[in-house]
Amino acid sequence: MTKKLELYRCNICTNLVEVLSEGQGELVCCGKPMEKIETNYTDTKELNDKHLPVTEKVIDGYKIRIGSTMHPMTEEHHINFIQAVSKDEKYVKTKFLELSDEPELNIKCTCENSLWARALCNIHGLFKKDFE
Repeated sequence: MTKKLELYRCNICTNLVEVLSEGQGELVCCGKPMEKIETNYTDTKELNDKHLPVTEKVIDGYKIRIGSTMHPMTEEHHINFIQAVSKDEKYVKTKFLELSDEPELNIKCTCENSLWARALCNIHGLFKKDFE
């Protein structure tokens, strides 16, 4: 069974799928089951410093950047996307990044009941952080 906002990747063609509506079936691509992308929880300071979302409250919303130390944006090592989600999962904003972009996302939102953010690194995987 899939759950809303889960991410799945095809290990053959690298298609990436986000679940928008929960369902019973198995996600398949290139004739094989897709792999669920799990959040990378690590105690490694260097990984967390460059991969965990950091938020700053601004006048009309939030500024989210990836890493307390700016994450690199090179062909070899980069952030694919940043996503901010309200705790009730009614508000979702995704920014797909190019190598010339800084790994930041600005959102206009009151998000009164807080939000969480995640980012996908092409090497180290998915990182998520809750914000109050």
